[in-house]
Amino acid sequence: MTYRILADAILVLHLAFIAFALLGGLLVLRWPRVAWAHLPAVLWGVTVTWIGSVCPLTPLEKHLRVLAGDVPYHGGFISHYLTSVIYPAGLTRGMQVVLGVLLLAFNVAVYVRYFRRR
Repeated sequence: MTYRILADAILVLHLAFIAFALLGGLLVLRWPRVAWAHLPAVLWGVTVTWIGSVCPLTPLEKHLRVLAGDVPYHGGFISHYLTSVIYPAGLTRGMQVVLGVLLLAFNVAVYVRYFRRR
């Protein structure tokens, strides 16, 4: 039971990290010190997306699920939990790169706005 709870906690943490990487720049507009955590999160998200890598939270969650007696899912976190929600059917490598560019562009726009206000 403990491993399942830990796996679910990793799942929630992973979702929160993705949301923070996507939208955390908006928090910077209100609380500028958030940038110290947000910028590395965006860089990590963009890098993992562009190189097609796997976030270390994914194998950790899978390992905890195995320890809990569950069957681990195949593929990565996003493909298992979020593909049908975030990505269109037939996601290609090119589309994945474009999504990384959009993530970066959105956050650059937010930071540009922030610095212009200052």
